[in-house]
Amino acid sequence: MRVVLAEDHFLLRDGVTRLLEAFGHEVLAAVDNGPLLHEALTTLRPDVAVVDVRLPPTFSDEGLRAAVTARTEVPGLPVLLLSQYVEPLYAHELLATGSEGVGYILKERVSDGAEFIATIQRVAGGGTAMDPEVVSKLVTGKSRDEPLNSLTPREREVLECLAQGLSNAGIAETLFVTEKAVAKHVSNIFMKLHLPPTESANRRVLAVLAYLDR
Repeated sequence: MRVVLAEDHFLLRDGVTRLLEAFGHEVLAAVDNGPLLHEALTTLRPDVAVVDVRLPPTFSDEGLRAAVTARTEVPGLPVLLLSQYVEPLYAHELLATGSEGVGYILKERVSDGAEFIATIQRVAGGGTAMDPEVVSKLVTGKSRDEPLNSLTPREREVLECLAQGLSNAGIAETLFVTEKAVAKHVSNIFMKLHLPPTESANRRVLAVLAYLDR
């Protein structure tokens, strides 16, 4: 992968750079502020961007803003937000720019290098990667009259796994159920969220977006 990294802490920026390079990937740019991030994304057009939400000069949401703006200028640009904060609004804003190649994970949950790299690769390939805590806050923040509330507790667990980018086999292993059971739950989720079969859309991604956008 060709990667652009945005992180204001030197040690973390250097560490992630070394990790990516150790796995054979190329870091095109490693920047520490929003303006440099936007420039790198739009000029270098990487395979994926790994972005800290809060960057100088104000440490509010410069990283997110730069990534969202870049995705409007470079449609489909994969972006993985890497933050220490759980902010559902950030996920909403990123997902509003497109349903593929997006992710939001928490720094404190990154404990395995190979798994972290696999997450970046999944986003680079057009998949999604949402931290369980982020998904949980998005789910519990919904109003009672929305389609999400028609899901059973098990279907919600399956939906959270979908948001993390897991395959049916991965979901079955995580929830200790059969793949056949997972397939049935996924089918029920599609039905309850009003997602009919289509040749042009990934319903697994749309299932996650459905409750984020409503």
